[in-house]
Amino acid sequence: MHIEPGVVDGVKIILSYGTATAALGIVAKVAIDTIKKDGLISLAVRSLLTTLLVFSFFEVLPHHHIGISEIHFILGSTLFLIFGAAPAAIGLAAGLLIQGLFFAPFDLPQYGINITTLLVPLFAMSLLAKKVIPEHVAYKDITYSQALKLSTAYQSGIVVWVAFWAFYSQGFGSENLAQVLSFGAAYMSVILLEPLVDLAVLAGAKSLHGLKDSLAVEKRLYAAAP
Repeated sequence: MHIEPGVVDGVKIILSYGTATAALGIVAKVAIDTIKKDGLISLAVRSLLTTLLVFSFFEVLPHHHIGISEIHFILGSTLFLIFGAAPAAIGLAAGLLIQGLFFAPFDLPQYGINITTLLVPLFAMSLLAKKVIPEHVAYKDITYSQALKLSTAYQSGIVVWVAFWAFYSQGFGSENLAQVLSFGAAYMSVILLEPLVDLAVLAGAKSLHGLKDSLAVEKRLYAAAP
């Protein structure tokens, strides 16, 4: 989802400043709600963990350049299920920024683009989770089909945003269209893997009963919605 430098440039990149500001505004709202519900310390601990994980996802896990962007295993639905929406969003924003500052400064001009691409689908997925997962079901007990729906929503959102930025800047020429399609086809393959990762992590969480009342995980991981 790291869109290539130069795909969106010049005056057109200004749009990303607005979309990123709006996305970060939602992060602030969700973070405040989380502090009211779980406390500041819990949010801080979970956000630190997600930041470290996101940074490792970008730097350690395999990633490949295809078309106009890169294929990364971001595991957005996994972060959401284990840590909650606000910590996942903060971790995605902070992890991406750390990577840009210290390892990929050429990506910094595209930070607004990339952060929009990561965060907006996350918020859409969090809304979908309320419809897909019944209130009486803890996240550790979700089914493969429920995990697949969340992963599909998140990864599809990323593809849609990458396509938007490409078409917005480069138009609908055959070469650009081919690059967008090749990226989309490759990225959607992540959908096949991510639900399995979700279920594997959640299965591990079931055996770690000591985390049930921990500040380090989302309360809904072990308990039904209040």
